[in-house]
Amino acid sequence: MGRISVGGDQTARAEDIPSVRSDASLAHRIRSVLAIRPFRRLWGVSFICSTGDWLSLLALTGLITKLTDDYAFQNYAFAGVVLTQLLPGLLFAPFGGLLADKFDRRKVMVACDVMRGGLLISIAVVGTPVWLLIANFLVGCCQLLWIPSKDAAVPNLLRRKDQVETANQLALVMTWGISVIAGAGLYALITGISSQVFHVKLDDTGMGMATIIVAINGLFYLTSAVIVATRIPELSIRVVAPVKKDEPQKENTSLWAMLRDGLRFIRSTRLVRGLLIGMTGAFAAAGALVGSSKPYSSSLLGGDSAFGWLFAALFIGLGGGMASATKMAQRIPHNRLFGISIVLAGLGLLPIAASPHLWVSLVAVAFVGACAGIAFLTGVTIIGTQVEDAIRGRINAIYQSLMKIILALSMITVPLFIGLVRPRNVEIFGAAVRVDGTRPVLFVAGLIAALVGVIAYRQMDDRRAETILADLKAAIRGKPRRSTGLLIAIEGDTAQDTASQSRLLTDWLRKSGNREILLATDPTLNDRRLRAVLAGAELTGARAHALVAAAVRADIVEREIRPALDRGAIVVMERFVDSPFAHLSAVAGLDPEEMEGLTDWATAKLRPDLTVLLDRDPATLPPTRYQSNDHHWRVQDLLLEMASSDPDRYVVVDSDDNDEATSQRVIMAVRGAIAARKLGLDEIDDRTPVEAQ
Repeated sequence: MGRISVGGDQTARAEDIPSVRSDASLAHRIRSVLAIRPFRRLWGVSFICSTGDWLSLLALTGLITKLTDDYAFQNYAFAGVVLTQLLPGLLFAPFGGLLADKFDRRKVMVACDVMRGGLLISIAVVGTPVWLLIANFLVGCCQLLWIPSKDAAVPNLLRRKDQVETANQLALVMTWGISVIAGAGLYALITGISSQVFHVKLDDTGMGMATIIVAINGLFYLTSAVIVATRIPELSIRVVAPVKKDEPQKENTSLWAMLRDGLRFIRSTRLVRGLLIGMTGAFAAAGALVGSSKPYSSSLLGGDSAFGWLFAALFIGLGGGMASATKMAQRIPHNRLFGISIVLAGLGLLPIAASPHLWVSLVAVAFVGACAGIAFLTGVTIIGTQVEDAIRGRINAIYQSLMKIILALSMITVPLFIGLVRPRNVEIFGAAVRVDGTRPVLFVAGLIAALVGVIAYRQMDDRRAETILADLKAAIRGKPRRSTGLLIAIEGDTAQDTASQSRLLTDWLRKSGNREILLATDPTLNDRRLRAVLAGAELTGARAHALVAAAVRADIVEREIRPALDRGAIVVMERFVDSPFAHLSAVAGLDPEEMEGLTDWATAKLRPDLTVLLDRDPATLPPTRYQSNDHHWRVQDLLLEMASSDPDRYVVVDSDDNDEATSQRVIMAVRGAIAARKLGLDEIDDRTPVEAQ
C-alpha cells in the first residue's frame, strides 16, 4: 500500500506549499482538478457507477412489477427497491468507514464492484422477486462500503487542499446531474428501441428486456472494477501523520478498536460533532420536504404539474447552491457557512408552510434547495480538508449513512404525521388554499432544522471573538473572508527580544496542541532586504523608508501569513507592523494616522488576533550606534500607547528578566487570553509552563 508522510518540520515556508487565487474562475479550477490524471479516471469511474445506480433503480422497479401479478405488491415496488438500498445504512453505518481506514481502499472498491456486478447478473439469472429484493439489499451493502473508500481517497489524489471543494462539486454534479440524465436516458433508449423498433415483449417469466437491462447494469460495475484495479493505483496511497516522540505507537488495530477510536474522535472534536449534529437537522428537513411534496402539491390545488414544478425547483436550487458554495466560502469560513446555511434552510421551510400560491412555494423551495446544496458540499469539503486521512473514511461513512438513515426515517414518519390533520379548504388573500397536515409538518421541521443549525454553528465556530454579523456584512459587500487561522504577533523594542520570545512561544504551541504552527519569516532577513532596497535605490527620506518597510510587510503577509491562516494554522509573527512603524515614527516623527493608513494598505487590513507586547525598561538597554536611549524611550511609549488604545487585542508582558522567565510570562498570558477571549483553541494545553514540563 502506498504511503505519503506529512508533517515533520512545520516551520516550512508557506510559499513552498502551492496555492491558487481564491477568486480563480470556476472553469480554471475545474480544469486544474481534471488535469490530475488519477482524479480524472476516478471521476469517469464515478460516472459509470452512478449511471449504473440510477439505471438499477429504474430497471429493478420495472422488473419487479413484471415478476409478480400481485397488485398490492406492485404498488410497493418502487418503495421496496428504494428501502432495500437504504436499509444497509440503518444497519451497518460505520462498517464501510472502518474498511476504508483499515484496508487498501482500491482493493475494497474493486471487491465491492465485482460483488455488485455479480449480484445484479444473478437477479437476471434467478428471476424471482424475493431474490431481487435480497440481492438489491446486498448491492446497497456493497455501495455502503464503496462510497467511503472513494470519498476518503479523493483528497490524496489532489495536489492541494484548496482543490477538494472543486473535486466535491464535480462529484456531486456527476452523481446528481449527469448520471441521472444518463441513467434515465439510457433506460428510456433501451426500452424504447426494444418496443418500438424490434417489438420485443416481456415473456411470461419476466426474463425480457428489463432483465437484459439489469444484466447490462451488472457489466457496468464489472467495468468499473477493471478500471479501478488496473488504471488507478493511486487510490492505494495513504497520508500518514507523523508520530510524536512522546506518543506510544498503537498496536491494536482491530475493527472494534477502530470503531471506538472513531466514536471517541467524534465526541472529542467539536468540528466533527457539530458537523454531524447539523446534518441531522438538514436531512430531517429535507426528508420532511420530500416526504410531504406530493400531498403538499395537492394542498396548493396544483395537481401533478405542481408536484413536478416543486421537484424541478428543488433540484435547480440544489445545483445553484453547490455552484455558489465556493464563492460563499471565499467570504465566510466553511465552519460558519455550514451552520448558517442549515439555519437558513430551516427558516426557508416556514414560508413554504404558509404559502398560499404555487409561485411563492417555488421560490421558497429553490431557496431551501440552494441552502441545502451549500450545506452538503461544505460538509463534504470540511471532512476532506480538516479530518486527517487515518480517520477520514469512518467520518465519511457516518456522514453518508446519516443522510440515508434520516431521509429514510423522515420519509416513513412524515406521512403518518400528515394523516393526523384533516384537510380543509380556506381562502387566503382571495386565493383558495387547502390546509392539511403538510403545513404543520413543514413548519415544525423548519423550526427543528433552524434550531439544530444554531447548535451546529455554535459547536463548529472557531472564531467566537468575531461576530457573525461581521462575516455577513463582508459577504454582502463582496469582501474576502477572514481566515480560520490565528495570528499572534510578538512586538517589542528590540529585535533580539521579539525573536527569542517568538521562538519559545512557537515551541510551546507545538508541544501543547495539534494545529499546524508557523513561525513567520525572521524580520532580521527583511531588515537586511529593506536596507538593501534603500541603499540600491538611494532612498534617504523618511517617507520613502516607510513605504519600503510597508512593501516588505505586504510581501510577508501575501507570501507567508495569509496562506497559512487560510489553512487554519496558528501563525506566530515577530514584529508584525507595530514595532517597525513605531521605530519609524520615533525617528522621523511621521503622522500616526498616515502610518495607520499605510499599515492597512500593506496588510490588507489584516490585524493580529492577539498581540503580545514585551514591556522592557529602556534604561536597561545599552545605546547603540544607530539608536540612543531617548529613541528607545520614544518607541516604548508609542507601543504602550497602541496597547492602551486597543486592550482587547493586546497583552503587555514584563520582559526585564531573562528569556526563560519572560517566556513563562508570555505563555501564561497567551493561554489566559485564549481562554478569556474564546479564540477557538480548545485543543491548546491549559497547563502552566512549569506543569507542562
